Amino acid sequence: MARPLADIRTPPESLDIGDLYKAHAATVARWATRLGGPEIDPEDVVHEVFLVAHRRLGEFRGEAKPATWLFRTTDLIVRAHRRKVRLRALLRRSVDEGHEGGAIGSSPLSPVEELIERQRARLVYRALDSLGEKYRSVFVLFELEGLSGDEIAALTGIKVATVWVRLSRARARFVGRIHALTSCEEACP
Repeated sequence: MARPLADIRTPPESLDIGDLYKAHAATVARWATRLGGPEIDPEDVVHEVFLVAHRRLGEFRGEAKPATWLFRTTDLIVRAHRRKVRLRALLRRSVDEGHEGGAIGSSPLSPVEELIERQRARLVYRALDSLGEKYRSVFVLFELEGLSGDEIAALTGIKVATVWVRLSRARARFVGRIHALTSCEEACP
């Protein structure tokens, strides 16, 4: 997959927020979706990331790639959004999850297939939620984004060896959590 501007270091004086948005908005939205899960609105995250980028454009020294800078900003904003979502969920525990309906006939899937897909997605994101943030980021970037270890190291600012250690631990924890969740669903009434 070609990454035209992600691999180029940009001198700060030539960095324009409009060009930055055009080049990276879709990528930031994808990161937000993958890092945040279904309860995150990627458009809100993209908006917030580029507001931060606009405010801090003068602070960007060009020592890192713009994509690295935007990934770190995206990761921090998604973490903040996820904390808010968890807090709201704690405050609204009495609200039943059964109120997740859409318009009838709005999906090509049958109602049963749609339910199964929602349950699978919920299971995956519950397993992802059990990972610590440093493991979740590496796992998402490698497994869902398809980035290499070197690309992840460049985006996150950690050593490649650390990427592989975190990825290995994240995979083990993710698989263990999936097994625990599916075992509970099968055994629990």
